[in-house]
This record gives sequence, structure tokens and C-alpha cells, in this order.
Amino acid sequence: MVPNVMDTIDETTPLARELANENRRRERLRGRPLPRPTRTRLLTVSNQKGGVGKTTTTVNLAAALANAGLNVLVVDIDPQGNASTALGVEHHAEVDSIYDVLINDMPLADVVAPCPDIRNLIVAPATIHLAGAEIELVSLVAREQRLRRAIEVYGREREKAGLERLDYVFIDCPPSLGLLTVNAFVAAQEVLIPIQCEYYALEGLSQLLNNIEMIQKHLNAELVVSTILLTMYDGRTNLAAQVAAEVREHFPDQVLSAVVPRSVRISEAPSYQQTVITYDPSSSGALSYQEAAAEIAERGV
Repeated sequence: MVPNVMDTIDETTPLARELANENRRRERLRGRPLPRPTRTRLLTVSNQKGGVGKTTTTVNLAAALANAGLNVLVVDIDPQGNASTALGVEHHAEVDSIYDVLINDMPLADVVAPCPDIRNLIVAPATIHLAGAEIELVSLVAREQRLRRAIEVYGREREKAGLERLDYVFIDCPPSLGLLTVNAFVAAQEVLIPIQCEYYALEGLSQLLNNIEMIQKHLNAELVVSTILLTMYDGRTNLAAQVAAEVREHFPDQVLSAVVPRSVRISEAPSYQQTVITYDPSSSGALSYQEAAAEIAERGV
């Protein structure tokens, strides 16, 4: 029997230890089937603090789950449209988008587009028109329920057409707590909060949790904060370890064991209109998101 190269590595150096550890993590994931949820799971990825990895988390978790054979929809309601870019879907001003769904009652089926790199992954893109949607939504009937209704109707249309049920819907929110984010909270069952492993990580989180509580009371009693993912983790610093420990202490049941490291590959991938899962599947960033996706799938709700 030919020995595994990694089994022969001397783990006395930090780099060798890291390589051996990554290899063991890959082995645990290899061939591991992810369970299908009993019903469609709708997750809103939210944190009003900018730059914490909301969009990166949305697209990479969606890609990892779709790669595992699950049916995934990403709804991009951030006017910047970064999730649409990362998934390689057109979102210039002339494209029918989630704006038309929210404001003009266009069916979601008419705006979704397949991700070119990943089977089973479809995207409802965002365009620049969404920038004015907050103001336009104010005067509309049932303004907080519009995304929820669109997703429900789309689910029924898929069933009628004989298409497989969606397993996951991820909604990528803007870094604010306006009407677009409220629509996302009302449409979802779960909130996934990415938290950056840096100073001020928990600042603003109490405001987000207060807003979620308000939504639970008045608009969506089903909503729960089910998942917290630590992102931009730098294992070389004491600060990252301290922040991670503090978040785990406050939210022991919600924080995933998987932690997403700072990674050049994760940052580069969107410029090639890809997720890190397809851009560099062997990178530590791709591995971490695959672990997080597996954990989310196995936890269920």
C-alpha cells in the first residue's frame, strides 16, 4: 500500500502542522453526504456592520451546499450587487432583478438566473435600482411582506412545474436596518450573523438583536438567530482568539465550530466572478466554508 504523503510529514514545524491539520480536515469532509432539510430553510445573512463578510459568507456557503448536491437559491437584496457579481450573474441596470419583484410584483421565476459555475445554484440578482427601493417601498401595500410572498409563490410554481424543492434560500442583506433588511427578516426563518474576529466585533450586535426581537414580536414569530460564523480569523494574533472566546461565551449554541480565516484566495475570487469554492477549491478558505456548510446542514433547525 502506498503511504499518504501527509502521513510521512514531520509535524515539528508550524507549517507542517498546519498542512497536516488541513489534510485531516479534508479527509473528514471527503465523501461526506450532506442531509437534505425536511423543508426549505430560509436564512437571512445579516449584520449592519459593514465589512464583516456577509456577502462572502452568503455566496460561499451557497456554493458549498450546491456543490454537495442540494438545491440553493441566493436572493441578492444589497444594491451593490456583490453577491450577483461573485456568482457570475449579470446585474446591470437593464436586467430584470429583485427590484422588479419587490416594487413591480414581477414573479421571482422571471428574474432568477443559474450560476454558470455551479449546478443546483440559482440567483435572484440585484441591480442599482435597488438603491431607491427603500423609499419606493414606503408607500406600497404590505411593504414588509413582499419578499416573503414572492418566495412562497416561487416555491409553489416550482412544485407545479415538477421541479425539485429548494433546500436552502440565502438572502444577502445590505449593511443597514432599512426596509430591504426588514423584508429579508420577514421572509426568513433563520438569521445567520457573520462576526469579524476583530475589536468592536460585538459592537452593534445588541442593536441587531433588538431589531430581530421587534420583527419576532410584530412581523415574524418564526424568526430565530440560528447561526453565528466567525470570519476573518487570524490565528497569529491573541486578539482573534479573545474575540472568538468572547463570542462563544455569549452565544454558545449559535456559534459554528468552523472558523473562516483571513485569506487572499477568498478576497481574490470575486474579481474572477467566482466563489472561493470554485476559484481555489484546495485553499484553506474553501475548506473552512465547506466545513461551515456541512455544520449548518447537519445542525438543521
